[in-house]
Amino acid sequence: MNRILRIILTLAAGVFLAGNVLADGTTNAPAPLTLAGAQQLALQNHPQIAAADYRALAAQEALKETRAGFFPSVNLYGNAVGAGNENTRIMAGGLNNPSIYDRAAGGLAVNQLLFDFGRTANLTASSKFQAQAENQNASATREQVLLQATVSYFNVLEAQAVLHVARQTFDTRRVLLDQVSLLASNKLKSELDVSFARVAVQEGKLLLQRAQNDADSAMTSLSTALGYREPQLFQLAEPAALPAVSTTNDVSQLVETALAARPELLSLRNERDAALKLARSQRDSRLPTVSAVGVAGGAPIHDEHLPDNYAAAGVQLSLPLFAGGLYAARQQEAELKAQADAELLRAAEDNIVRDVHIAWLNVNNALEQLATTAELVRNAAEAYDLASARYQIGSSSILELSQSQLSLTSAQIADTNARYDALIQQARLDYAIGTLR
Repeated sequence: MNRILRIILTLAAGVFLAGNVLADGTTNAPAPLTLAGAQQLALQNHPQIAAADYRALAAQEALKETRAGFFPSVNLYGNAVGAGNENTRIMAGGLNNPSIYDRAAGGLAVNQLLFDFGRTANLTASSKFQAQAENQNASATREQVLLQATVSYFNVLEAQAVLHVARQTFDTRRVLLDQVSLLASNKLKSELDVSFARVAVQEGKLLLQRAQNDADSAMTSLSTALGYREPQLFQLAEPAALPAVSTTNDVSQLVETALAARPELLSLRNERDAALKLARSQRDSRLPTVSAVGVAGGAPIHDEHLPDNYAAAGVQLSLPLFAGGLYAARQQEAELKAQADAELLRAAEDNIVRDVHIAWLNVNNALEQLATTAELVRNAAEAYDLASARYQIGSSSILELSQSQLSLTSAQIADTNARYDALIQQARLDYAIGTLR
């Protein structure tokens, strides 16, 4: 009975352990991931996007700060004063009323800007353009993250495809070594052929090791591009089709799209306009400012010389006369910065025109190389089949077979690289013209 019980417990433990192994295997299985899913993950997780969004929100608060100048400012005051004696006077230190009385009073003071020749309006417009610039910077950051995620996604697919070629090459060479070793044991091939086959196997092993390392590195880079701190494993889906790009020599339409849509240019234009508005506000700071001022309050405890309540209102004119050249220097500084921003904008436009032309050339070149490598693979496969057949009947040496196999492997890797390079270059072109989504 005890023996039967032990058998039952052993079987139950085995089922439990097997279940854990299966569960672990399911948990650790690579998560499926499409290109659209990778882009969505990058937009959700990447810290650069969060930082850009925070800067955009901060710029909106700065706009509220400058716009507050249009609204009245209200302050609440309270005073409790004890005088040394009834005849206390301030003899030095100001031109205000020198009399001081015992009192405890409180009141409100209101100040409303009436007119300042557009200084506050220009400051607000400058802050508005700065906020728009930060929003465009956030859009530019999103596009950069999208490009990085897209390129990393295709790099993983490319590395995995090369790994597949390397694994096939290694398996083929190992089978060839087994065949040659068997033929040599039967005195049908020489030991020299066995040695060459062993060298080919080791070369295939080195190729496989490099390809595996490249695939792991590409997966790690993809994890970082998606906003993960630690490397993740994904099962990537192949793209539906290669890009269809026109081979026309006219790229002017692409350039116009880039100049109108690139968020970096929109941001620089907003920064230039913000600098111009700031320069105007600094010019206006030397003009008069007219404000309405009002105060009201009461004194529950006071000297008999003072009334119970007080209220007053008026219009205040302020005109700066001399500040040691401060206002003129501020205006000149702002104007020079606006000119600098205009030159930076022009340089950025020139660089984007260059980038669009280069990206367009790279896409078309990648598609041409893809057609060439496809033909190369077909020819290399035919040469390998012929060399293999010749070697089997003893009409050629193993060197010819190894060379044809090496050519086939190189052609397959070149075709794989060309395929994903076309996808990467298309993504770079979309980024260059501002249409990467």
